[in-house]
Amino acid sequence: MTSKNTICLWFNGDAVEAAQFYAKTFPDSDVGEIHRAPGDFPSGKQGDVLTVEFTVMGIPCLGLNGGPTFKHSEAFSFQVATDDQAETDRLWHAIISHGGQASACGWCKDKWGLSWQITPRALMAAITDRDPAAAKRAFDAMMEMTKIDIAVVEAARRG
Repeated sequence: MTSKNTICLWFNGDAVEAAQFYAKTFPDSDVGEIHRAPGDFPSGKQGDVLTVEFTVMGIPCLGLNGGPTFKHSEAFSFQVATDDQAETDRLWHAIISHGGQASACGWCKDKWGLSWQITPRALMAAITDRDPAAAKRAFDAMMEMTKIDIAVVEAARRG
């Protein structure tokens, strides 16, 4: 591992499966070294996969098979800026159809409980519009959505 700062994500024995899913789903993502435990540990035995190095969209991560003690929460999420509706739909559906669940305003959780914000760049432009009324209309439209619909956001922005 060469990065000075790496995100460590806690898994319950399935860090490799998660890393492989992320590498398959997101561009500029891959699975690196898999490290096995040199001895027994609270949630595993010597030789079990302890950690897996991987990147998600260029961000270095370490999956730690730490056991069932800690769960992911919305306090941490990956925010993915998408360029169009097709990319938004592809990523959203990849997460949801692989055991994930939808949430509000472009958020969803993968099957491991990790939160993702699938956020079209068009949404961010709309809710930060210099016209406060346009920004509010776009924001209000977003607040009614699960997966973001860019056409609906843009229509609301225009009024």
